[in-house]
Amino acid sequence: MFDRLSGLDASFLYLETPSQLMHVCGFILLDPSTMPEEYSFARLQATIDERVRDTPAFTRKLRRVPLGLDHPIWVRDKQFDIERHVHRLALPRPGGLAELTELAGHLAGLPLDRSRPLWEMWVIEGYDAGLGHDLVAVFMKMHHATVDGVSGANLVSHLCSLEPEAPPLGTADDQRYGRDADHLELLGRAVLSNVTKPLHAARLLTPSVRSVASTIGRARAGTAMAAPLTAPRTSFNGTITSHRTIALVDMELEQVREVKAATGTTVNDVVLTVAGGALRSYLADRGELPEDSLLATVPVSVHGTSQRSAGVNKVSALFAKLGTDEEDPLVRLEEMATRNKHAKEHHNAISADALQDWAEFAAPRTFGLAMRTYAGLRLAERHPVVHNLVISNVPGPPVPLYFCGAEVLGLYPLGPVFHGAGLNITVMSNHGHLHVGVIACRESVPHPEDLVQRFPVELDALRAAVARSGTSSVG
Repeated sequence: MFDRLSGLDASFLYLETPSQLMHVCGFILLDPSTMPEEYSFARLQATIDERVRDTPAFTRKLRRVPLGLDHPIWVRDKQFDIERHVHRLALPRPGGLAELTELAGHLAGLPLDRSRPLWEMWVIEGYDAGLGHDLVAVFMKMHHATVDGVSGANLVSHLCSLEPEAPPLGTADDQRYGRDADHLELLGRAVLSNVTKPLHAARLLTPSVRSVASTIGRARAGTAMAAPLTAPRTSFNGTITSHRTIALVDMELEQVREVKAATGTTVNDVVLTVAGGALRSYLADRGELPEDSLLATVPVSVHGTSQRSAGVNKVSALFAKLGTDEEDPLVRLEEMATRNKHAKEHHNAISADALQDWAEFAAPRTFGLAMRTYAGLRLAERHPVVHNLVISNVPGPPVPLYFCGAEVLGLYPLGPVFHGAGLNITVMSNHGHLHVGVIACRESVPHPEDLVQRFPVELDALRAAVARSGTSSVG
């Protein structure tokens, strides 16, 4: 049978423009000294080739439907060549974090080739992290049409193990390639799909109306999640370009857990509170702090609750105020916990498949044309701000991992940025650390390191506030 993209997967293709690139990126920082054999790029490339060769997510490519009448299908790339996907670069000396993120920002602004499987890795040698020997940084890009947060973590498992010489954690036994088809068959199935769409739409109307009614009721009771289109405008809420900037920093997971335990909140509450404090400080120093709180879109995985088997993107989202209008970090955390509790209850009351179901009606031609028109007319600067940024908190491995034998010292996912929201923050846990990755439109946030360096400072301020409150031993 065909491996047809779901509407949500395909939407990421239609959303893409030359400036709004819909791939997700990530850093994997490696210590090559743990490899069973001395590091060489050729050996690393060959190992990656061996581990991805029979994994569909790495070796399938798009096949478009004639006239753009339906979403594309995935087919096996019979000419798959690892050399077109895994490339080698070296940092100029001194080869520190500034040089690494500058190079990655350039790579993040380059589109993926849609005639091939939609991923690539750049193996960057010569990274001096002050450990006495150079590290290797793998900068990976995968299109959002083929991966979301959970499936992305699963794909990394195909390359990682629990010991340097152990086999990879992931297997591809449950994955299959969809078959190819001629133009006539694809056209016929596309026509049939379009004919039945009105029936599907009718079935979605009733639960959607119920969700709207429920939202109105929650809003009246003060228990609804924050509403979109209510965000204040900032310097990163406009039309974006293809230029990207990247910044990275680490925090200690145990310190976050101490705050969580002392205050009866969650790790996510603490992370969002720290992010709110960092953004407040950043904007205040630039003379741009708005009176109202910034509004973030927080992606939520629905892999565990979705009833749909098709597609890789099984995600929903909730809106969260980050408390940038509150100076006291402890008060900000308390308010964040309350708002997040209401947002989760509100989100859980909405069908986990609602976004996936409605995305099936995204028409390839009209959706793409509308996106290009939206960007060309710079409409993001003319209507109320939908949201200020995207922020994600992703659980990662609690134990050490080894990437083709090299110990993983850092995992930094980086999501896409959008017209109207040119900033994306992702926080990922990894063996006792929280790795914070920021990616932004360069014209909107030219120096994201100024923002990201405030995260550990804000965490310290929150810990100090908790300690002063006398309710814990944090500090």
